[in-house]
Amino acid sequence: MENLLPFEKTKREILVKRKDATTSEQHGCRPEDRKTEELISYGIVNLDKPAGPTSHQVTSYARDILKVKKAGHSGTLDPNVTGVLPVAIGRATRIVQLLLTAGKEYVCLMHIHKDIDEKKLREVCTEFTGKIKQLPPVRSSVKRQLRERTVYYFELLEVDGKDVLFKVGTQAGTYIRKLVSDIGEKIGGAHMVELRRTKAGPFSEDDGTLATLQDLADAYHYYKNEGNDKYIRHIIQPVERAVAHIPKIWITDSAVESLCHGAPLHMPGVAKLENGIGKGDTVAIMTLKDELVAYGKAAEDSQKILKDEKGLAAKAEAVFMKEGTYPRMRE
Repeated sequence: MENLLPFEKTKREILVKRKDATTSEQHGCRPEDRKTEELISYGIVNLDKPAGPTSHQVTSYARDILKVKKAGHSGTLDPNVTGVLPVAIGRATRIVQLLLTAGKEYVCLMHIHKDIDEKKLREVCTEFTGKIKQLPPVRSSVKRQLRERTVYYFELLEVDGKDVLFKVGTQAGTYIRKLVSDIGEKIGGAHMVELRRTKAGPFSEDDGTLATLQDLADAYHYYKNEGNDKYIRHIIQPVERAVAHIPKIWITDSAVESLCHGAPLHMPGVAKLENGIGKGDTVAIMTLKDELVAYGKAAEDSQKILKDEKGLAAKAEAVFMKEGTYPRMRE
């Protein structure tokens, strides 16, 4: 069975509310057509974090390489843990809030302390799939109290004596070291030897965009010193890549400027949307050119937004589009 995080299993259909809605080519810009300078000041990098530095240090290195003022990462990895660490740069920094709560996938090497039959080991690991109770470790950023987390899948990849390699997909905030320790309590002891994050929301190590800090430095060098932006444009993704896992509402050009000034999204401004949105769900609000305007909470479900002509459709929580990108117009 294919191992997929919840959003990867969801097949969303686009529901069209306004068949006549079009977008003017005079305003805005499709994400893939942005200038390289704008990508560098408003993009996201799928970084391959090395063992050693903290996530904060790696983010600082990326910020310094690109000579931008701000950068933020999408969820802390312990210094010795490697793998997928999406880093948002410049104006895109706040987008990491959406990635902090997204599902994660890890590959872990676990060493068990006593010999155990592989069948028994598999049975125990199955017990840690689905809803589990977990007490965060002493050194953690959250209050130390028992809480429920979901393990979406748990696959044993290889068993070599007492060394066990497994892949696990989890809800955000699940501690893998503690998971290994809890498994160990059932089989006579176990500890984590090595850990690598292979997915963080829509970013993965297999999607063709994963880059090391050296890759980033080289790409920036080619761009700044040789005028070759091919590599930097491959590494720095448009900010919209970070909302790939979030349901979307597309709005008319005439509705954009109001949102940029902090107004909520009203029903007449909706051009199309994805099905399956529930009231209160986090949604990405997009232009008809697939630019991110904002993210926020849906005020109604998909069917009500599709059918109603009055009332609120969504309330923005974080606005990313600059004011004046689209002129203010009457609906």
